[in-house]
Amino acid sequence: MSWFGEASKRRKWLVAVSGGADSVALLHLLLREGFRNLVVCHVDHRLRGRASTGDAAFVKRLADRLGLPGETARVDVRRLAEERRESLETAARNARHEFFRECAARHRCNRVLLAHHADDQAETILWNLLRGSHGPKGMKEIQEVKGLEFHRPLLGWRRKQLREWLSSNQLKWREDATNDEPLAVRNRLRNEVFPLLDEIGGRDGVGSFIRLLEDFAEISSVTEFALKQVDILDPQNRVHLLQFKKLPPALQGEVLARYLVQHGIAPSRDLLKRSLEMIDGSASSVNLPGGKRLRRRAGRLFVE
Repeated sequence: MSWFGEASKRRKWLVAVSGGADSVALLHLLLREGFRNLVVCHVDHRLRGRASTGDAAFVKRLADRLGLPGETARVDVRRLAEERRESLETAARNARHEFFRECAARHRCNRVLLAHHADDQAETILWNLLRGSHGPKGMKEIQEVKGLEFHRPLLGWRRKQLREWLSSNQLKWREDATNDEPLAVRNRLRNEVFPLLDEIGGRDGVGSFIRLLEDFAEISSVTEFALKQVDILDPQNRVHLLQFKKLPPALQGEVLARYLVQHGIAPSRDLLKRSLEMIDGSASSVNLPGGKRLRRRAGRLFVE
């Protein structure tokens, strides 16, 4: 976690702690790095019966023993998922974010530290590719979501490393038995897909996906430089199609993808394909998520 400077260590941080190995390791590593102004935040999703209650009690004892303030919430995620017609994973994430916003308001701190690591990153990249994302997309080290600033300092660590570090320092954590059950997409990727990829390829599948993301980041930086050499947007922040068509086809897709992202749209490959086809085709608009529309008019492309 060397990217944290001394000034950061003096600031207040919210730390998401589930009680599992990853978040417990994050908390102890932060303290050993010199962080002191930490607030331990735990959400009981009520998905594991007594085990969930035990997790909450464990996190509270841990915070008390370390002399840190703690915040805890109990949310019936299963009921929430049914009411909102969301998957359990989505409902749980949304519930956590709502809780973090409450904690941010109480403690006047919108910075949240999360324990996502390299294995989580590889699972995210693969799942996004399976869902049809434009290029390999992973989690960012720093991400802003509706007023919250999420930080992921452990993306360079492997799951096995964190557990070995905890064991070597005789630090305890809570094991979530549901991690081994094929209940969620991530569980199946973690327990079935990546071990199979390791076996078939004879190499570390997680490492391969991390390198893929790093290679894509290098390509993106070259693309960014190239785009700065061409004035694509007009003063009204619309895509100037005459300039746009001068770009190589590969860059056209990247430019349009970035333009959609700027307007809050996560472009799938299918959406990007339909949008590009619209430029020289007969259609003058394409429907976008969230009730938005990509429209072509008078030599310009814009979102409305």
